[in-house]
Parts: sequence; structure tokens; C-alpha cells
Amino acid sequence: MITTIAVLGFLGLSAVAGGILLLGPWADDLFPSDWLDLFPLIDSWLIPGLVLGIGFGLGSLVTACGMFARLRWSMLRPVERWTGHHWSWAATFLLGIGQVIWIGLELIYMPGQSWLHALYGGVGIALTLLPFTPQVRRQLSVKKVVEAG
Repeated sequence: MITTIAVLGFLGLSAVAGGILLLGPWADDLFPSDWLDLFPLIDSWLIPGLVLGIGFGLGSLVTACGMFARLRWSMLRPVERWTGHHWSWAATFLLGIGQVIWIGLELIYMPGQSWLHALYGGVGIALTLLPFTPQVRRQLSVKKVVEAG
């Protein structure tokens, strides 16, 4: 389970940094604005920056903290009842699927490829598969979770 938390932490920290880069006034200097012409319905770096920084960044960090501390929140109990696992189990899987889709869209719409696409595509695949390993399933079983709030 440490591997899962580490991958979530890596994605979280790097996505927050990437989101800050996309949201700052320097975004147009760092990333060619003509790249945005290739994306449907997006005309500024605001939406990609928010998705990256808040969705993948903070989402991954909250999930990693929740998994590490086994935090439980009443609003997420239906997820735990439905899956039989701590909410961070489902959140990890969803973040992985989202990351694979995000990288897929970049590969379709952005000119050129980078080693970063392979790295973060791998992160997405890892987060999609890690929740299904026996150790993670056992550790995040609802019976193992301690009530924290």
C-alpha cells in the first residue's frame, strides 16, 4: 500500500505544480497559446490548470492522506458500502482512469509527444491497477478502517 500512497503523492505534488504553472500569468510564455486552438471548447489555460491542480493535484493528495490515515467521512460511507473498501480505494481507481484519459487527450490534441506522456500515462495505469492488488484490497477493506470522523 506504501507504493500506492507514494504514486498518489507524486501525482499530487507534480499536478499541483503543473496547475500553478498553467494558472499563472506566465502560462502563455511557457506554453504556446496556439496549442489551445487544437482543443475543443478551451480558449485559455484556466480550465486545464484547474483540472490539473485541483482535480489531480489536491485530489491525489487528499486521497493519499485519507489512505494513509484511514480517514472516514460520513458523506463517503455510501462509497464504502458499495465497494466494501475505504473511499480512497475507489478514489485511487478513478484518479487513475482520469489520468489515462487526460494523457490520451493530450496525445490526441497536443502537437508532439514527450517522455512525460509515457511517465504520467504509466502513473495513470498504475493508479488504475494498484487498488486491485491483494495487499491494497486487504488493507483498505472496510473492516480494517478505523473511524476518524
